[in-house]
Amino acid sequence: MEQITVIESFSPEETLELGKKMGQQALPGEVYTLVGDLGVGKTVFTQGIALGLEIEESICSPTFTIVQVYEEGRMPFYHFDVYRIGDIEEMDEIGYEDYFYGEGLCMIEWANLIEEILPSKRKEITIEKDLEKGFDYRKITIKEVE
Repeated sequence: MEQITVIESFSPEETLELGKKMGQQALPGEVYTLVGDLGVGKTVFTQGIALGLEIEESICSPTFTIVQVYEEGRMPFYHFDVYRIGDIEEMDEIGYEDYFYGEGLCMIEWANLIEEILPSKRKEITIEKDLEKGFDYRKITIKEVE
């Protein structure tokens, strides 16, 4: 069963606020995947998620480390960026299953690159630009996959 929600954001602040609301509603063990072109606001959205989890530490994309772990919020937050991953074996090397099936919230940017190992139950978040609707406009689609 899939449930799809589409939200329009007209500013980085709105994108941040949507992330914050999702972070406040997040439950331990959930997996969120995040897909969108460079510069669409994936990091801003993820910063909002962290705020919703009561994480005060600065959030930046873990492009070179693959995963960044934040422990000080109301639950652990595992932030993956798999953009530079060479192959799935690299995910095995970092013990991805401990994070994907752990006690915290797992956010995976560029998740489409590791589709074959993603949990079947997840929230797929896609962020898209539409310059005809404005420079800061974003269409954010959230699909719940069971």
